[in-house]
Amino acid sequence: MKNNALMSCKNLTRQWGGLTAVKDVSLELERGSIHAVIGTNGAGKSTLINLLSGEVEPSSGEVELLGSDVTNWPQYKRARIGLGRSYQRNTIYPTFTVLENCRLCAQAKSRRAWSFWIQAQKDQQTLDVAKEVARLVGLDEFLDRPAGFLSHGQKRQLEIAMCLATSPQVLLLDEPLAGMGAEETERMLGLLLKLKRDHAILLVEHDMDAVFRISDQITVMVNGTVIASGVPDFVRNHPGVRSAYLGEHG
Repeated sequence: MKNNALMSCKNLTRQWGGLTAVKDVSLELERGSIHAVIGTNGAGKSTLINLLSGEVEPSSGEVELLGSDVTNWPQYKRARIGLGRSYQRNTIYPTFTVLENCRLCAQAKSRRAWSFWIQAQKDQQTLDVAKEVARLVGLDEFLDRPAGFLSHGQKRQLEIAMCLATSPQVLLLDEPLAGMGAEETERMLGLLLKLKRDHAILLVEHDMDAVFRISDQITVMVNGTVIASGVPDFVRNHPGVRSAYLGEHG
């Protein structure tokens, strides 16, 4: 793994019976870089994220995170040393406020022993973290608003804030732009560009205009395998990608 790579996988494979969802995938995630993974439905993108996060065990291959071999580590253990992820569907607590959602994640990261006479929701350390991550994603004006009353785009921002509350160095983001309008998309892209300065980001996304605008590296998957990987211009002009993904021939 390169010195500036925070996470990598080598020959990562996942099989279910006779079905191979991911086959021999290798990639590196570097700090200060957005690495997008694209492909049609069923290409293996979400399975790849699940393998990297520890939600699914690989059939073979290796995963390294912050210098440690985490191939056999469970999801919670990877999260504790610096891995955060978001899902295709919102995983917020809709009846809790923005501040409470962020605070709960900060509290989980702190792993402090709470005494019965001290209310966790009044702990200043976790409250400070919660307010800071809400500010980073642009939700500091909505701290007291129940999460269920946020717009779709704001809910996606909140999910990222909840990730940030656990102090990750690597972010795995599964379709953060799904269902967004033009204004919300622009806001999210600005946030991702801001976050990449201090993080390594893996982005799974179907919005090709957005992917080619903000990605530093792009990996293209078809039927669980990588057919091309490199800088956006290389991927855009790759004949295999133009044929298999962009629908062009010749």
